[in-house]
Amino acid sequence: MQRRMIAPCFMDDTLECLRRHNVEVEPLLASVGLPPVISEPIPAEQYGALWHAVAQEMDDEFFGEGARPMRAGSFALLCQALLTTETLEHALRRGLRFLRAVLDDPHGELLVRNGLAEVRLSDSGPLRSAFAYRTFWIIVHGVNCWLVGRRLPIRWVDFKCSIPPTGSDYRLFFGAPVRFDQPQSRLVFDAEFLRLPVIRDACALREFLRKAPANILVRYRHDEGLSAAIRGRLHATAPAAWPSFERLAAGMRMQAPTLRRRLQSEGQSYRSIKDEMRRALAMEALLNGSRSVADLAADIGFSEPSAFHRAFHKWTGKSPALFRREASSDADLRDNAPAN
Repeated sequence: MQRRMIAPCFMDDTLECLRRHNVEVEPLLASVGLPPVISEPIPAEQYGALWHAVAQEMDDEFFGEGARPMRAGSFALLCQALLTTETLEHALRRGLRFLRAVLDDPHGELLVRNGLAEVRLSDSGPLRSAFAYRTFWIIVHGVNCWLVGRRLPIRWVDFKCSIPPTGSDYRLFFGAPVRFDQPQSRLVFDAEFLRLPVIRDACALREFLRKAPANILVRYRHDEGLSAAIRGRLHATAPAAWPSFERLAAGMRMQAPTLRRRLQSEGQSYRSIKDEMRRALAMEALLNGSRSVADLAADIGFSEPSAFHRAFHKWTGKSPALFRREASSDADLRDNAPAN
């Protein structure tokens, strides 16, 4: 089985954070068998061991990036507090309250509108690093995925801070459009997932905590599992040329019913994967490009613009033109805002 790895750029972010808080990095690396300079991916389990070592050294599971330390053991208490919730929405709201109690800032609020669920971060202190916001998302989204037993596709992620040197890794990590220098930090996904039931119990929690936090870094990433292999195949092909399900199965040397069953075990279907990829392509093009909606529809595999309009409205509750205008308006407001 292929080992799940953590990219060097993620390690760069981690070590830069520790040095910023005057933590002796080399002894911690040595304690988990890592060299002083890391230029190759490392196993997720080894990064998880480093996370634990940092938490013990600093008595802070949030790497010193919150307004108050997230004392060692807080993550386990968070998970225990969520076991008695019934739905993802119930768990998410309780989890955000818990994190506010232990961190103070940054703190998150769940907003539901137009078919989207948005976790929006607020902070009474100075602007924090991209690493701080990403760590918050890793904890919240990773635990959410574990509670419901499936990966929850992300629509997009906004960061209030500027892009870090490792910014190109962020889109790969989240598997969704990522924007920096935004008015607010927020993570957005489909509101329909909020109705999913919490399926974990105390026995599952013991196993989960034994492998945490390495498991939340990789178990529910967009680039893990059979669905990731399918995404890789589709990424290499223009959307208009994506194969039928039967051709896809044949190309992967599997029977179609077997492939369908295995995708279902990951909480996915071929249609949901294609929709997710088309949605991400469309949003990124509308946010960052100037191509006409008709051209964009053809680019991402729709036979006619009207079909794309219907699909995009179903995904976002907005027309492509309105989505682009609102994004442009947000950018204008940000650019014209007075300097602090």
